[in-house]
Amino acid sequence: MSSPNQPVPFTADDYRARMTRAAESAAAAGLAGLLVAPGPDLVYLTGYRPTAITERLTVLVLAAGQDPVLVVPTLEAADAEHAVGAPALTLRDWTDAKDPYAVTAPLLDAKGRFGISDNTWAMHLLGLQQYLPGTSYASLTEALPMLRAVKDAAELERITAAGAAADATYEEILKVRFAGRKETDVAADLARLLTEYGHSQVDFTVVGSGPNGANPHHEAGSRTIERGDMVVLDFGGLKHGYGSDTSRTVHVGEPTAEEQRVHDVVREAQEAGCNAVRPGAACQDIDRAARAVITEFGYGDRFIHRTGHGIGVTTHEPPYMIEGEEQPLVPGMCFSVEPGVYLPGRFGVRIEDIVTVTEDGGRRLNSTARELAIVE
Repeated sequence: MSSPNQPVPFTADDYRARMTRAAESAAAAGLAGLLVAPGPDLVYLTGYRPTAITERLTVLVLAAGQDPVLVVPTLEAADAEHAVGAPALTLRDWTDAKDPYAVTAPLLDAKGRFGISDNTWAMHLLGLQQYLPGTSYASLTEALPMLRAVKDAAELERITAAGAAADATYEEILKVRFAGRKETDVAADLARLLTEYGHSQVDFTVVGSGPNGANPHHEAGSRTIERGDMVVLDFGGLKHGYGSDTSRTVHVGEPTAEEQRVHDVVREAQEAGCNAVRPGAACQDIDRAARAVITEFGYGDRFIHRTGHGIGVTTHEPPYMIEGEEQPLVPGMCFSVEPGVYLPGRFGVRIEDIVTVTEDGGRRLNSTARELAIVE
């Protein structure tokens, strides 16, 4: 039995099944195979995370009906052999005296079209094309947007634990003093708390006070938080290798009637977005539900970003909750629902939960209060 500190471990069989599904999905999409460079896709498919990502070629080659092959520099082969998914792989190493593209090219269909991970270095793609001018490529986000989107029970356990840790962080940050301290001071508190609650990696700690809150991606700066400020808090990272991401907006002292009204509108919009989650709904339906509320109250032009993004081994990944995204929701998908209103030069409000699609609707993985909290 697992616990929050001891999640169900992934096994070589888990990674083997992921690679098989990925190769079969590639074939169904009309691709000859997949080329996966170091990054989140490689971690998801093999459990292997190189200690250093350098100019040396490392690439996983997947094709339906063929054994997975991981091409690695010889000096990193020992590390690759210790990856959990290594028993499901054939390792092929190359030394600095060899041309890695000459080693890799024979593994590929010389006239095939391949999905290739988005973060592959251009020099590696160009190197392969020199040997295989008849090949063509599509980014994995374009070719297989659902590659990592649907989580199994063990993945959901990790994301749930990460969400609980972010919730605990929020509960604690409400106890610290805001007024008279710099945004960076509060951001440091958030990072410390995320780590104390089990995060191995802190990806972001947004603290947008007063007019800075009107910038959705404001990074904590040197501004001193004042009494009367609205403060947007957006923070998250990785716990057990899976992401957390939550936003709440607090107020230093009592809010004005307008500030309370805007917060109420965003809270209603966020509720509408979460209530729209159900199997078969399109991703854009979540955006439409949240955006309709904000537009109804006259703030439509001040909601300036998508309603949500997927989350998993990274804190931002496909699918995206945005107009034009018709991908249907299926059980196991996890994503944020985070509408906001931003009034330039004045303040902003954002409320965000991670939601997973269930068999009959959606379940929030964040449970902290969404009402406007008053801090000192």
